[in-house]
Amino acid sequence: MPKNTLMAIYDKMYAAFGPQYWWPAEDDFEVMVGAILTQSVSWKNVETAISNLKTENLLSVKAILSVENDKLAGLIKSTMYFNQKAIKLKNLCEHIQLNYNGNIYGLLEKDIYQMRKELLSIKGIGPETADSIILYAARKPIFVVDAYTRRIFTRMGLLPDGVKYQEMQDFFMQNLPLGVKLFNEYHALIVRLGKDFCKKKKPLCTKCPITAHCTEIHNEFDSRKMQEDSV
Repeated sequence: MPKNTLMAIYDKMYAAFGPQYWWPAEDDFEVMVGAILTQSVSWKNVETAISNLKTENLLSVKAILSVENDKLAGLIKSTMYFNQKAIKLKNLCEHIQLNYNGNIYGLLEKDIYQMRKELLSIKGIGPETADSIILYAARKPIFVVDAYTRRIFTRMGLLPDGVKYQEMQDFFMQNLPLGVKLFNEYHALIVRLGKDFCKKKKPLCTKCPITAHCTEIHNEFDSRKMQEDSV
């Protein structure tokens, strides 16, 4: 059953890696900024960009709105697509300034679905970024899925190839107990597994803590055994 399987996978990842302490940030606005900057790039690059923003005292709604786009883009250059991300940060801050007089909690204190709809209405903010803000900044229970989730769970055969973001999210939310702490840790553990073991190329299947659940490695083994038997 998916419910039992998903919790068994979680337990094995947690036993292997321990708590991941996500989201690393000093305040909720920093989480929101990080959610935009981490698109298509490793967290190490995001840390560099955030450190640059802190050095320039630019980690606030008012400060980001006051800085020129070129300077902002230069400070977050480590995150790839930095020109577009600078605009996205401006768009988010303009929305918060216009609608909530710069107070992020006017947005973060809304219910999940109102907040998600509003975030997705901001140009440049997609589902993964919106859901990261909801889970990690607003601390409300919505499951964040990403490229690692797709890779790992399609390889295991629990999700079909070509599965869409909303279908992945629904799968987890319908088969896991609803909870911020669980959703937070589960997503962080998926990222850890994807980075260290379930790599895009040359995955370390034999060392992976959830190998027992993975159909891809079993299918590969069966195929190799059939070839050997036919010789």
